[in-house]
Amino acid sequence: MQLEFHQLDRRWEHLRVRHPGRQRRLLASLAEAGQQTPVVVVAAEGHPDRYVVIDGYKRIAALEQLGRDTVEAVVWPMSEAAAVLLDRSMRLSEHETALEVGWLLGELEQRLGYSLDELARRFDRSVSWVSRRLALVEVLPEAIQQQVREGKILAQVALKFLIPVARQSLEDCQRMAAIFAQHHCDTREAGQLYAAWRQGSPAIRKRILDAPDLFFKAQRQAHEKAPGGTGAELLHDLEMVVAIVSRAQRRLAGAAALDLDSQQSNAARHQIDRIQKQLQRIDEELLPEKKPHVEPSATHHDSGTECTASGQTRDRAGAGDLPRGGTQSPALELHHSAGAAASPESRAVPATAPGAFRPMPGESRASP
Repeated sequence: MQLEFHQLDRRWEHLRVRHPGRQRRLLASLAEAGQQTPVVVVAAEGHPDRYVVIDGYKRIAALEQLGRDTVEAVVWPMSEAAAVLLDRSMRLSEHETALEVGWLLGELEQRLGYSLDELARRFDRSVSWVSRRLALVEVLPEAIQQQVREGKILAQVALKFLIPVARQSLEDCQRMAAIFAQHHCDTREAGQLYAAWRQGSPAIRKRILDAPDLFFKAQRQAHEKAPGGTGAELLHDLEMVVAIVSRAQRRLAGAAALDLDSQQSNAARHQIDRIQKQLQRIDEELLPEKKPHVEPSATHHDSGTECTASGQTRDRAGAGDLPRGGTQSPALELHHSAGAAASPESRAVPATAPGAFRPMPGESRASP
């Protein structure tokens, strides 16, 4: 039915978050092709000709912005509370994988004749988003897709590992899928085998696919012998960081970056900058040569006094600590007048260098 805007009660609008980029695309789609999907409403109790909007707030806002007079709506024959709970349950249901979305898009394209542009409008997505999910279905052999439908292979495993293998070798993809189904591999086990296959030479790849039992046995033994403690935990954390960054890179493959508006892009750059700084700090902690060398000392000394207990001299670094043009401290005068041996670096400091040791008036220079 067609409803005018003054008939709509938008009391649930505060539950929605606005996405400027998606809203702009929706506005452009409605301007070009009109409203494709009706909003969902229920009759307002005690108010004839008034309807409570359950779903479709973004479409209503875009249609208002375009200056339209009416909105197409479908009325659910239930109470407001039941409609809200039903809408929530539909939104909070198990999230579909990209492969499952690809199957749906393929059916709509082949059986119902939808074009890529029409599918993008219907799903409120970009054409590149539709193309990428259709490509997932097209590249994976039908026999493997059937194993995914039957639950023999996890959809996430097929998406992350089998599709990349299929792009390189359909034969290896089929063999790897058979291994995943036979061993009931979870995402971690499948990822281990895929990583070894990807990094291996053709001979190593063949050996892994020929003897997967030996491969998984070796992985289990390596895991049991892995050292515990903080070091192992640190390595595990860094491996997770690499995996997460790789997943983020895959999200940006192709034209996915076009789905980000300027605010989201700036936020992403800010997070990348934070990650880089954190990794830099970890890197500095892992390089002991970058840490300052601190010698044990039994006495406290100020910036003008060298710690004589140290086996290493700091003449070059300590020279800058001396006051320019001033007199030396009594400790230093005593140290030099006693004829303490200086290191070759200290003897090499030119007499004209700022902060270099100068002889006291009436005092002979220390002999080398």
